[in-house]
Amino acid sequence: MLTSLIASIGVPVLTQIVAEALGKLDNNVAKKASEILKEVDLNIQTGAISSREVEKANAHILSLKKLESDDYKEAIRQVNETYRAEIASHDIYIRRMRPTFGYIMAVSWGAQMLAVAYIMVFYPHLSGTVMNALSSISGIWAVGLSVLGIYVYKRSEEKKNSPLIRGQGDIMKKIIENIKE
Repeated sequence: MLTSLIASIGVPVLTQIVAEALGKLDNNVAKKASEILKEVDLNIQTGAISSREVEKANAHILSLKKLESDDYKEAIRQVNETYRAEIASHDIYIRRMRPTFGYIMAVSWGAQMLAVAYIMVFYPHLSGTVMNALSSISGIWAVGLSVLGIYVYKRSEEKKNSPLIRGQGDIMKKIIENIKE
């Protein structure tokens, strides 16, 4: 039953959605692709493409998603391993690396924004140049702020898992359970 449900909503729905989206584009290749996908959809509906073949296609999509998920899980595992090593370190600097990095990022970001605001207020004719320069370094900021975001998220998770906070969480769960009853 599950495979027939997947077959009825997996590839058929996907072909319909993509066909509609491509059909709305003002591009000959996209319109041809839309027509081909509509033909595939018609063949699925009429049985020219069997439900078994559709199930195989859906199984292939699911296996690709599982591989992608496994890659993501491995990346997270490696990041967690790094954090554990950092936390277990007896070197004070290694344990302070995350906060130090956060402070450096905050000060750098603040200095940059103050400089941009100053130029826009006192030298408005340079605003366009400054904005173009900012767009040139946005990739660098994206990486730095992403790392900082992961640091903050992981630190929050560490705090939640600390014995003191965990005990408070258990108390809150009991209160919520009593309210639900």
